Amino acid sequence: MGSAPAPSRRGAADICGPVHANATIAIMTASDRRLRRIVIVGGGSAGWMAAAALASATRGNCPIELIESDAIGIVGVGEATIPPIKLFNQQLGIDENAFVAATGGTFKLGIEFVDWTRPGQRYFHPFGRFGADFDQVPLHHYWLRERARGSDVPLHDHAMAWAAARAGRFDRPLRDPRLVLSSFDYAYHFDAALYGRYLRGYAEQRGVIRTEGRVVEVKLRAGDGFIEAVLLEGGRRIEGDLFIDCSGFRGLLIEGALAVPYDDWRHWLPCDRAVTVGCAAQSDFLPYTRSTARAAGWQWRIPLQHRTGNGHVYSSQYMRDDEALEVLLAHLDGEPRGDPRQLRFIPGVRRQFWARNCVALGLAAGFLEPLESTAIHLVQSGIMRLLALFPDRAFDPLLAREYDRITRTEHERIRDFIILHYHAQRRDEPLWRYTRAMSIPETLQYKIDHFRSGGRIVTEPLELFQNPNWLAVLVGQEIWPEQFHPLVEMRADVDSALLLAGLRQSLEQAARALPSHRQYIEQHCRAAIA
Repeated sequence: MGSAPAPSRRGAADICGPVHANATIAIMTASDRRLRRIVIVGGGSAGWMAAAALASATRGNCPIELIESDAIGIVGVGEATIPPIKLFNQQLGIDENAFVAATGGTFKLGIEFVDWTRPGQRYFHPFGRFGADFDQVPLHHYWLRERARGSDVPLHDHAMAWAAARAGRFDRPLRDPRLVLSSFDYAYHFDAALYGRYLRGYAEQRGVIRTEGRVVEVKLRAGDGFIEAVLLEGGRRIEGDLFIDCSGFRGLLIEGALAVPYDDWRHWLPCDRAVTVGCAAQSDFLPYTRSTARAAGWQWRIPLQHRTGNGHVYSSQYMRDDEALEVLLAHLDGEPRGDPRQLRFIPGVRRQFWARNCVALGLAAGFLEPLESTAIHLVQSGIMRLLALFPDRAFDPLLAREYDRITRTEHERIRDFIILHYHAQRRDEPLWRYTRAMSIPETLQYKIDHFRSGGRIVTEPLELFQNPNWLAVLVGQEIWPEQFHPLVEMRADVDSALLLAGLRQSLEQAARALPSHRQYIEQHCRAAIA
């Protein structure tokens, strides 16, 4: 092979002829289609998450302005999270201990579901996997065989997350995959308002400008209908190229200005209201969320360092507001703190999440009730998707189409996961009779049919909830397979009862070696909140 040609030493002027400096500047300016300003309408967790992530990604090369009004309250129901939030914070370079301390946070190993199939029944949805597979056949099929032989040991007893949660213990997972202490994952509980405040400080340090004010009018550009500017009370005009709608249920931009329709999913998710109140913190806060089914909905319990968050999600078709408040107050673990807050919502999503030059995040994009703590995650994934498909001023329509395609799919798969909790139960109150009999999406029915037929878990790569999550809830909601994996019958030499018992013993021993949840927090991330 011949040698590569020597690089040319001629510059642009030698190739193209003389170029004047002013002409070069004009060419660069004409071809520079970078965004010149990003405007975020609305604060709270969604707004400040967007501000922090965009400031980190643009590195000061695009002005970012966030408009919020102190007169408009923050919904703030998203106090429980799921494990992917760790990645969001890590990408921002946020120190975990500092963040937990600043938000009065605690750690979350999963969700305990109480009374969901019938009064007195409990199950745990752990973060992480169930134990360790013995061979190519998934562990739960051996568990199903032992259940068929008469064992009554719950599936969740084979998860490290539950072994630690049940004992009230916590530490970070180990990295060695051979050890059971690597098999669990975790997320956080935190005060949503304090999280927004923490991210505000982060964003403002990186140049984000906060403007206090209320948007009273949205100006659309003639010709293409793009948002040109928003007008605030007092007459101030704020222009931008990209607008992020974090205005909550009102959807000031995505609905008020751009008239994007909303798909109502109440026929699948009938709960449309919530009442919330804090109460005194418990002396030994547990490292998990608790969800307890009630006659017309369910109640959450979220332990923070400085208080316990409580809420009752219910259907207005089956319970009055005053009855819902009475149920909530009757089931608190301590004295109420503050006045109860009533929330009204419509479960569902926008037909478009990205319309013209506007991207909706948080409640402006849709609302899936907080049963599986997905509200903050959907903000996070929306932001990460926006960064992956980040536009210039040309706003290639393909970007919005792909953003909407993936975002819609994500919402639908999460919707199916939540519907599963409602549809698969045996309670006898009117709400639960309705959800048990209702038609469900084909995508969910397909998953249920596969599991009921042979214990198979069917998921797709883009789904948030994967095999261990579906397994925990399918079994927890008592959808029993008609048979286990055929290969288990060919494993006569595998003493699964002995192996499962040994796994449980290993998990319990590992859990006992961990510090208590309180000890861990006192040592690493104690909050200075009264």
